Amino acid sequence: MVAKISFGSSLYGALAYNGEKINKEEGKLLATNKIFDDCSGKTSIVNALRDFQRYLSPHSRTEKPVVHISLNPHPDDVLTDMDMENIARDYLARMRYRNQPYMVHKHADLDRPHTHILP
Repeated sequence: MVAKISFGSSLYGALAYNGEKINKEEGKLLATNKIFDDCSGKTSIVNALRDFQRYLSPHSRTEKPVVHISLNPHPDDVLTDMDMENIARDYLARMRYRNQPYMVHKHADLDRPHTHILP
């Protein structure tokens, strides 16, 4: 498993990127924490943005406060959605993000499924 951690300034951009994959049927929402999930496998970008913003300080001066993590299994690994969700939750717990708001998305746009996490 390879993790790629990126930092950005646009929460909306990160949510839109993952939402776009879902709309193209190249992705699906696997899990959330403190972010509304209607259990459809899809997400409302506006509602998710609102939920995340409840936890962001309006006085933050951090230039790139948005963390976007991609977990990439080996191409030979065969993982179910539940496996991917459990790996993501374990990863978040070990990174001490367990109690933070987050979303876990599965992407199937490459030769192997992988997850994108927005904590």
